[in-house]
Amino acid sequence: MKKVLLLICSVLICASVMAQIDRVEPPFWWSGMQNTQLQVMLYGKDIAKYSPEIKGIPIIDVHRPENPNYLFITLDTKEVKAGAFEILLKDGNKLVESLDYELRERKPNSAQRQGYDASDLIYLLMPDRFANGNPAIDSHPDVVEKVDRKLDGGRHGGDIQGIIDHLDYIEELGATAIWSTPLCEDNDEKYSYHTYAQSDVYKIDPRFGTNEDYKRLAAELHQRDMKLIFDYVTNHWGITHWMMKDLPTYDWIHQFPGYGQTNYRMTTQMDPNASQYDFRYCMDGWFVKTMPDLNQKNPLVLNYLTQNAIWWIEYADLDGFRVDTYSFNDKEGIAKWTKAITDEYPNFNIAGEVWMHDQAQMAYWQKDSQIGAIQGYNSNLPTVMDFTLHDAIMEVFKVEKPTWNTGIIQLYENFVNDFLYPDINNILIFAENHDTPRINELYPNFEDYQLAMTLIATVRGIPQIYYGSEIGMKGDKNKGDGDIRRDFPGGWQGDVTSAFTAKGRSAEQNKYFNFSKKLFNWRKNAKAIHQGKTTQYVPEEEVYVYFRYTSDQTVMVILNNNKTSKSLSLERFVENLGGYTKGREILTDTEIKLGKQLAIGPKASMVIELEK
Repeated sequence: MKKVLLLICSVLICASVMAQIDRVEPPFWWSGMQNTQLQVMLYGKDIAKYSPEIKGIPIIDVHRPENPNYLFITLDTKEVKAGAFEILLKDGNKLVESLDYELRERKPNSAQRQGYDASDLIYLLMPDRFANGNPAIDSHPDVVEKVDRKLDGGRHGGDIQGIIDHLDYIEELGATAIWSTPLCEDNDEKYSYHTYAQSDVYKIDPRFGTNEDYKRLAAELHQRDMKLIFDYVTNHWGITHWMMKDLPTYDWIHQFPGYGQTNYRMTTQMDPNASQYDFRYCMDGWFVKTMPDLNQKNPLVLNYLTQNAIWWIEYADLDGFRVDTYSFNDKEGIAKWTKAITDEYPNFNIAGEVWMHDQAQMAYWQKDSQIGAIQGYNSNLPTVMDFTLHDAIMEVFKVEKPTWNTGIIQLYENFVNDFLYPDINNILIFAENHDTPRINELYPNFEDYQLAMTLIATVRGIPQIYYGSEIGMKGDKNKGDGDIRRDFPGGWQGDVTSAFTAKGRSAEQNKYFNFSKKLFNWRKNAKAIHQGKTTQYVPEEEVYVYFRYTSDQTVMVILNNNKTSKSLSLERFVENLGGYTKGREILTDTEIKLGKQLAIGPKASMVIELEK
């Protein structure tokens, strides 16, 4: 009996001195990084009372926040070779726990990876709504919301395998990069399908697949010479994020105390006359009640987000980020976050969502902006999204009675302000995305789709298209976001038709797809479109003409927004047409003789590659 009691006491004593480590983040790291400092976060009951030791690796700092369940250990990995090592936790001289940690070998030339640019065409998709490649994971015991395809705002079961299964389709269309809306775990009770309210930023949502599946998606794309863009959220997490139950510090999130609603007025971020109240509620307010606003002023938070972003780049072999709600972040904090990533990866591209309706205000947020410099600000952000062009596209093709400043002149006037941007070829251009009205709902006629896509494919910048529009998919935003995020036909077992194949598509769907395929695949090799200069001509009678050109290639683009045919006098365009006698119209694959006049049909576009 005494032996049994002694054994029980021994077990209890051992348990009392062992550290409970529930989480280690980042879970591993890499050797040979430019920034050799690594901050490892340990989470576990009362873990802050222990002292860490590592043999052969200098510990620069040990930070114990106000919550004793966290310990932040900063290491210097300079000249530390790849391999495993032990992090020892001690209570005085007594060893309490040893934790295996790993520095991995980086891929060759990882730091010099080439991000997406104006030579790419980005295909934006929502994974839950694109294709279901693995029905076995539609619902998962680790997360609350289960699959229910009948609900517009529910989980429908699309996943990473579904994307992989249809990469040939995306490649055939002519896209060279995929931007998927977020894939990290979102454990909200409802509306979790969009995954912008994340509950674990080191883990792919199990209803989409695994971390390894995501890594495999990148590898499959790279085999096709295509790129993968990660939708990163720095501004907020979800209310169900595991840290929300036990925050490291009170100011890890913005507290008012607790919830405070943003006013969404991003202009307060540069308004010299803004009140501090309005400034704070824009930047620090929560996007919605279920999305606590992260405090990038807190160095622990900023470093956590920076390391997490770099971890995904290295782990999944990413080619770029799109950053959600970029201009809602702390201005200085997000600039540091962006610089830390581009310092590590000089050729990596990051596009920030700056949803504003004034070009000076949008240009303020691009790296090295002279407008931002007026206030001593530099966001370090390579790419902003051209929301004013999107605004114009939403209106111009349905104007019945053009005026001095309405109609196709709105496109011309948008490009007049290109001088405001420090890097005009590096802005993201789009007719629609997952938050906006569907282009084919606004413009149900195929001819208007042709006009919009011709524009997006031939003007300066990085074009982004939205899944399904290439087959004529519609969706009414007035019915809710679920309707503009419909399931792609053929992505689910039991779907009556499949638009992933020419045979499965209707004649109407093939009309949309074939036009898009021809235009987008031509664009792949059109250097004048990727990096050329632009000359545009003031529209006359709702006909807009512009040229894209380099020393080796000139492309003439004509958009006729009329319901009747028009004849153009080519004498007006002699400064760009001089020396050219003919051209190849790429949409119809016909030869064009350049005489005195050129006819264009109603609601039509022409893309002419000029020849001497």
